Amino acid sequence: QVHLVESGGGLVTEGSMRLSCAASGRSFKEFSMGWFRQGDGKAREYVAAINWDGSDTFYTDSVKGRSTISRDNDKNTLYLQVNNLKADDTGVYYCEASRSPDIRWSRNFLRGVEEWGQGTLVTVSS
Repeated sequence: QVHLVESGGGLVTEGSMRLSCAASGRSFKEFSMGWFRQGDGKAREYVAAINWDGSDTFYTDSVKGRSTISRDNDKNTLYLQVNNLKADDTGVYYCEASRSPDIRWSRNFLRGVEEWGQGTLVTVSS
């Protein structure tokens, strides 16, 4: 098992942000990892995902080209860098750990989810 704790949220002006997800437990590298977000009154959105060794990544269209998901398996940490922030990036960001090797379809990723964090709130203000 793995326990996840997100950090890096807060009030940010339009620019960049970097979120982190620290995992405890020795099995971090066994999981595909993903970031979800949920804005106020909005459906949860599958934002980005990365496979166990970082060789494959996925981004939803709304963040593609301005975001980078990465992981450091030695530090048991997942990251999400988002540049050119927009108001629509506002929301609670959650990291989730999945046994699914398929990171391109949220349905498959979610079927394998075993752990998720408590979320970190990001508020983008212009």
